[in-house]
Amino acid sequence: MPILPATAGPLYDPADPAVMADPFPAYKRLQTEDPVHWSPVLKSWVVTRYADVRSVLLHDAMSVSKLNAFYKSLPPDDAARMRDIVHYLNLWVAFQDPPQHTRMRMILRKAFMASSFNNMTSDITNIVDYLLDDLSGRNRIDFIADFALRVPAYVIMDLLGVPRAMLSEIKAWADDMAVFIAGARNANDKYTRAERGCRKMAGYFRELIIERQKNKQRGFLTDLINANENGDKLSDDELVATCILVLFAGHETTTNLIGNSLLTLLKHPVHFAEFKDTPEKTDTACEEIMRFDGPSNGIVRTVTTDHQLGDKTLRAGDRVYVMLNAANRDPAVFDQPDTLNLARKPNRHLVFGTGIHTCLGVQLARQEGRIALRSFADRFPDVSLINAEPPQWQDAMVPRGLKTMPVYLTGTARQTEPSHAEDNL
Repeated sequence: MPILPATAGPLYDPADPAVMADPFPAYKRLQTEDPVHWSPVLKSWVVTRYADVRSVLLHDAMSVSKLNAFYKSLPPDDAARMRDIVHYLNLWVAFQDPPQHTRMRMILRKAFMASSFNNMTSDITNIVDYLLDDLSGRNRIDFIADFALRVPAYVIMDLLGVPRAMLSEIKAWADDMAVFIAGARNANDKYTRAERGCRKMAGYFRELIIERQKNKQRGFLTDLINANENGDKLSDDELVATCILVLFAGHETTTNLIGNSLLTLLKHPVHFAEFKDTPEKTDTACEEIMRFDGPSNGIVRTVTTDHQLGDKTLRAGDRVYVMLNAANRDPAVFDQPDTLNLARKPNRHLVFGTGIHTCLGVQLARQEGRIALRSFADRFPDVSLINAEPPQWQDAMVPRGLKTMPVYLTGTARQTEPSHAEDNL
């Protein structure tokens, strides 16, 4: 590993609340001074330039399997405590390399290509309209808890056959798992919480799958159970793990996408006015809003074979954080990358990664984001931030999203507050 001077301060400290709120100055400094950076804080490489990020995501010498080495390093008591969550996470297609990844993805594609998953436009619209109706008459809300979280959560819960009344339980289990999976920097009890959340969620889905196997009905979960490639089907544990993945990743990322998107527009009122006035350009605008401040800071890879990246040597076993949001503001690829341009074309952002591990649900996430943002802006065109209660960001290394975002839904209550000047975050 690189040897740093004892007095050297970190170029990038994700535990710093200021960096959580606005990581982009740190990303720009890394891109300029040390684009393949060894972080003593993370004990990992941090990669920020677009070309390097893309190279890591496509490189055969990189693995998505990141848990086994960690698990083997744990003391016996901790290893016993973490057994369940490591077991199920290792069965996530997102954490598997070929050939097992190839096998699972081929099976999963059958379920993800079925009509129950791909004909969701009317379902998403109905959910969004239902939630917007529920907000009508209220002057202030927490946009995350009251809308951005509920849209994707209800979509995924409906897909899997989970009653909407269980949202609070599902969210509690997912939040417990997230402190471990998302790389929280300031949580002291994350292993205990993660194991508890995983056991609760795994137990619930195991019962749900058994019930659906006995009483078959149309829907995505049945498609998932029946999906096969030349007779090869997912095992019971793989089914449980996949349900956890679909629920966890399916609502977490899209919640962040919707929340970050509205915040970006509220901080750029001229562009928000443009967005509201040009509904025919929603698709292009949403791609740019995601590029500007996407739902994932980055993703993790592990080096499997020594090789060079830029002027650095990456060794087998090293951990690498590829920073998607940094790459999406690389001036070598994007003209005026720190400027929001709702008409930007082409827009080759890496919000959802690239390569064989691109999420199977990416089009669903895009669809949810577009419908939710457009419908909310149409229904509440005078929405504004509450200046006295600034948005609160998640303590997370991998996802980038808000914990809370209080807003006024109408212009009446904000008259006593100063106007929010447009800025670049």
